[in-house]
Amino acid sequence: MQRLDCLRAVYDRLDECLVVTIMGAVASELQSLGHKPNFFYLQHAMGLASSTGLGLALCLPQQKVVVFDGDGSILMNLGGYSTMARYRPKNLLHVVFDNESLLSVGGFPTATSTGTDLEGIARASGIPRTKSASTVDEFSAAFDAGIKSNELTSIITKVEAVGPKGYVTELALLENRFQFKRYIEKLTAETRRHGEQQK
Repeated sequence: MQRLDCLRAVYDRLDECLVVTIMGAVASELQSLGHKPNFFYLQHAMGLASSTGLGLALCLPQQKVVVFDGDGSILMNLGGYSTMARYRPKNLLHVVFDNESLLSVGGFPTATSTGTDLEGIARASGIPRTKSASTVDEFSAAFDAGIKSNELTSIITKVEAVGPKGYVTELALLENRFQFKRYIEKLTAETRRHGEQQK
């Protein structure tokens, strides 16, 4: 199973979510499907996609947040699992694409290639809802269930160690940052206005 096929399978479910990707192949492949203003491609911050997603989920509890992470990234910040579990935002869906490789920096093997079990670590850290997927259908079903659930969810998705020709997105980091910020500002203004109308 390839990561791009997984992203393609759930792409149309991302419109109502805030989406954070880690650097490298995940960012490049998601952008290749078509950029949206609610997508933020985290650059130069390996290991921090889960932390960024957690912060967004806590600040915007009414908004579903999806993080597309990688095994190399989460292994650099395993404490991210325990921090997510401590706060347990019900609106956070954390996807880890595990290709057992640091693909975008040369293809060096990660610890998952020798038996490290990320789903087991997530569960032991206290993540209330964990799933694993090894086919596109399994991933799509787990993703849909995670979006619909009212629980912090982590999906460990085994994919092949293949990626795009290049690992740099066409959208510059600062441009993406300000576009994403404006999207959130618009979203929060609409939420606030809706709340005032309900009074």
